[in-house]
Amino acid sequence: MTNSENKSSSAFPIPTAHVMSQLPTQFFATLVQNVNREIANGHDVINLGQGNPDTPTPPHIVQSLQQSAENPLYHKYSPFRGHSFLKEAVAQRYREDYHVELDPETEVAILFGGKTGLVQLPQVLLNPGDVCLVPDPGYPDYWSGVALAQARMSFMPLLQSNSFLPDYEAISAEDRHKAKLMFLNYPNNPTSATAPLSFYEDTVEFALKNQIVVASDFAYGAIGFDGHRPVSFLQAPGAKEVGIEFYTLSKTYNMAGWRVGFALGNAEIISKINLLQDHIYVSLFGGIQAAAAEALTGPQDCVTSLVARYESRRNTFFEALSTIGWQAPKPKGSFFGWLPVPEGYTSAAFADILLREAKVAVAPGIGFGSHGEGYIRIGLLSGEERLREAAERIGTLNLFK
Repeated sequence: MTNSENKSSSAFPIPTAHVMSQLPTQFFATLVQNVNREIANGHDVINLGQGNPDTPTPPHIVQSLQQSAENPLYHKYSPFRGHSFLKEAVAQRYREDYHVELDPETEVAILFGGKTGLVQLPQVLLNPGDVCLVPDPGYPDYWSGVALAQARMSFMPLLQSNSFLPDYEAISAEDRHKAKLMFLNYPNNPTSATAPLSFYEDTVEFALKNQIVVASDFAYGAIGFDGHRPVSFLQAPGAKEVGIEFYTLSKTYNMAGWRVGFALGNAEIISKINLLQDHIYVSLFGGIQAAAAEALTGPQDCVTSLVARYESRRNTFFEALSTIGWQAPKPKGSFFGWLPVPEGYTSAAFADILLREAKVAVAPGIGFGSHGEGYIRIGLLSGEERLREAAERIGTLNLFK
């Protein structure tokens, strides 16, 4: 038999779990394919469509990993629920940054990146048919976890008229009664909106009244502009009684590829997440945990510099957009911008024109939910010169005159 013959299809139908057919289309995978096609055809594409930090991990964190990798202790399996020193490190960071006290052993779970926890949480809390309240527009991986739990989503519109915050009064009585879980995300992906403490206080009251677990996705928690630090959900009185927060090192310390995240807050929910992970993983490589602890407890000037860089990029890019007639409020947090498309275009059609004719990649708002229609998301993940060039390229299309 030749090698090619050996690659024939299976001898019998391979079974597939029904839940696999319910998973949403991986929106970002399609976006990457379209960009790569243009690049393969020899075009210089300015990619503003993804959320992958473009600068390296700070050197002192890398050096910590290099040194830790030589420690034979870390060549063995890590403790199932991670090293205590890393849990203590994130508790220290929350104490210093947000004045929130966390018990490292009962109120902290170490995750293989924040995305893992976001997908796991519905699986440990929801039964088939249960309802999860999800922001629209919102991060598509919330949908994945709900689909794997075979639960149902009820979408909460995020409208500019309400500062891109959900209106709890607009949720139907039926969905409030059936909902067991709610996702929130501020600073927000994709809208870049931030939330005040008063919103989280209202959220705790809503959750208590309706017995709904709150999951705050705080992935961009370090990135706030104009002198404002984003507020943590856990700062609201009673927050730990009703929910948890997801925190990640991916954006704060440019450690996206390191896959270090945390679930923080309600001890009972943390216990459930840890129990599921006991059956799936042995914890992160110990050397990475040591370097992550160094990131959290070491010098934080790298974070200050990173936020200043994103703020400078924001100012440069939005000033350049203004000169071509594309008007939008500057982001208050995250490293994204949420921009209205010109009249007469859908978000997908406009994103397609920008890629084909200007060689600028953006993410169409419809990929984040039906209420994302009419917008595109850009990432401030290129240098200022490239951001100016992107605005100039778009300007040549004369779409805003």
